[in-house]
Amino acid sequence: MKEEFLHYIWQYKKFDFSNLTTIAGESLEILNYGTYLQQSGPDFFNAQIIIGAQKWAGNIELHVKSSDWYQHSHEKDAKYDSVILHVVWEHDIPVFRKDNTEIPVLELKNYIPKEVLDNFKALASPKTWIYCESQLATVDGFIWNNWQERLFLERLERKCLSIERLLNETEKDWEAVLFCMLAKNFGLNTNGENFLKVARSIPFSVIRKERPEAANLESLLLGRADLIPMDVQDNYAKDLKSRYEYILQKHQLKTIIIEPLQFFKHRPDNFPTIRLAELATLYHKQQQLFSNVVAVTSVKEIYALFSVGISDYWQTHYQFDKPSPRKKKQLSKSFIDLLIINTIIPLQFAYAKSLGKDVSELLLNLLREVAAEKNAVVEKFGFFGVKAKNALETQSMLQLKNEYCNHGKCLQCAVGIQLLKE
Repeated sequence: MKEEFLHYIWQYKKFDFSNLTTIAGESLEILNYGTYLQQSGPDFFNAQIIIGAQKWAGNIELHVKSSDWYQHSHEKDAKYDSVILHVVWEHDIPVFRKDNTEIPVLELKNYIPKEVLDNFKALASPKTWIYCESQLATVDGFIWNNWQERLFLERLERKCLSIERLLNETEKDWEAVLFCMLAKNFGLNTNGENFLKVARSIPFSVIRKERPEAANLESLLLGRADLIPMDVQDNYAKDLKSRYEYILQKHQLKTIIIEPLQFFKHRPDNFPTIRLAELATLYHKQQQLFSNVVAVTSVKEIYALFSVGISDYWQTHYQFDKPSPRKKKQLSKSFIDLLIINTIIPLQFAYAKSLGKDVSELLLNLLREVAAEKNAVVEKFGFFGVKAKNALETQSMLQLKNEYCNHGKCLQCAVGIQLLKE
């Protein structure tokens, strides 16, 4: 038995409450079940009950066993002085208030219908991946759609936390925050943290001053990432090295130590040299990038905004001093989709929130225009009958799996609650 299941039973009144009695044998009538606030203190606030002939108003606490009251040290917490009813699955010991009066107890296990218990046991029994895997495909589409929107907005709120940390580091400079976020996502999973370290090591005022010269930005990013070779015959590398040394001295930038960036297992177009050169070109060509990013209202606008190429040298190179056949390189739509999901939409959400605006509907619609992601979680949901049509659905699946399924929070999940109802 889980305490969360008892919360569900009480909140949704999934028990026979027509003829209740306390452990002491007194009649019990529930006038108001209270409000489930899910915060510190008793589980349900502002309830009203009648025990015998006495009416009580206060809070209600639920536990699997009565003794959990002491296991959780509630006797030491003044928030629990207002508890008027202790609802438990199994009563094992009496619980007393500070004034030594005993708290009335309702033992719930004898009042729950067998089919409700069977549904819970079926949902909570071990599976190969998640608890409800065999029932996922039976959930009504309306339930899924509403739940997916809520899940995605939860995910955005979590992403806002890292944006707030960057804001504090950059003294509320939104352009600097965008630069750091883009750098991290240009580095993908393997190089993202190192790219972020590079971005954080460069005051954005330096980016503003050096952006008129594309080669200066390129030398700055590649130099900070320790990608410009020291001894090489390549004239372009020599030029970037010279520029980098001058910029370091000009802006009094401190040297940084960075772990070697990963080339292995990357497609050549995702080599860190290429991605940093593309980031440099983006900031050279888009002088008002932050203003443009927060103003876009369609995916088509975003594709146009990020449709930038790369300097001529990198059209025939993936690494310094190693010529390759000429290939036009620019950010692909699939790569821009990742930027939309991980940078643009979270930044728009956080910026609007800072202004007291709600742009949730706009962002939900934007994400519906983006193709569904491909990853192991999305494929697994598809295997069990839930196919993703767009990025809103795939992002929701990631939030659902990581924050609910992985932690067994079936009774806080709209899908789990719906399956229990059925």
